[in-house]
Amino acid sequence: MKKIVFVTLVLFAFACKPETDFSPRKVNFDRDICALCLMGVSNQSYSVQSINKWNKVIWFDDLGCFVNYKTTEDWKRFAGDAKVQSWIGDCETGKWIDVEKAFYRFGDRTPMGYGYGALSQANDTTYDYLTTVQRIENGESLRDSFMKMHKMKKNHSHNMEGNK
Repeated sequence: MKKIVFVTLVLFAFACKPETDFSPRKVNFDRDICALCLMGVSNQSYSVQSINKWNKVIWFDDLGCFVNYKTTEDWKRFAGDAKVQSWIGDCETGKWIDVEKAFYRFGDRTPMGYGYGALSQANDTTYDYLTTVQRIENGESLRDSFMKMHKMKKNHSHNMEGNK
């Protein structure tokens, strides 16, 4: 009798296991932050979200942050050995696209300066996901000029404060 009760409880537990909802989530602009750079997510048209099998969501404010985070131990803990679904905002419409099925144009002014905007349709100037990842890993981005520009703004602002 105990075996029957145990087997029934085990079967019931597996039957009640909630399904993972891999659908894209709504950005909470007042609290969602990038898992890599810790900046607030400010523009859905360039943000990335990843959902793991436990329904946990992490956010990135730029495709470059997402690509770099995927090389970390934190990503390995987040992903585990199961499926992770990642979505990126279409840079023209803001609609969510599967990050691996999107096509990427280069030259956009993105939140962290990597310069890649996602599109749902390919054109003569876009790259597929794997090519885009390789380009970011090779340093082919607008990040250096972005950082120089922000450093100059910071120095200019600091100098202006000193002249008061």
